[in-house]
Amino acid sequence: MARMGRPVAEVTLTDDERETLVRWSRRATSAQALAQRCRIVLGCAEGKPNQQVAAELGIWPQTVGKWRRRFLESRLDGLADEPRPGAPRKISDEEVEALVVATLERTPQDATHWSRASMAAESGLSKSTVGRIWRTFGLKPHQVDTFKLSNDPQFVDMKFPRDLGHSSVMSRGRVDAAAWSRLG
Repeated sequence: MARMGRPVAEVTLTDDERETLVRWSRRATSAQALAQRCRIVLGCAEGKPNQQVAAELGIWPQTVGKWRRRFLESRLDGLADEPRPGAPRKISDEEVEALVVATLERTPQDATHWSRASMAAESGLSKSTVGRIWRTFGLKPHQVDTFKLSNDPQFVDMKFPRDLGHSSVMSRGRVDAAAWSRLG
């Protein structure tokens, strides 16, 4: 006799989706949350009910239902994390890049090096923002002996996300607002 309750939506996968889900679930560099979501969807695609998939993976049935629903709504894109709450960034990547380039390639007319106040006046950003950006990139224009100019045109792309101490600061080519706010 069949159990009563809400019917679960059937998950059917294309060959490409199945291959991608298996690869993501087994790859050592995948985030564990994404790998678990892939295992959830693969279990659902085998026709198992939420309770059975949850028991096999050691998670709550509600979690299985959530990721089954998100996969059915958005397919593979639905398995990614949603944007976190919080105020949107007010400083664009272009402004950050312009400030770093100005710090590295120009000097103020009336001084030998940039100060936070002079760069803030030049760029239109606050002194604390200039300081946070310089700290993120390891720039110290006031220490001539240790200040190194980078000739690499990809300096902003390479340095910015790594120095925030979190691998997911850059999300689809944009800086994550929550990570930027941690620069405090």
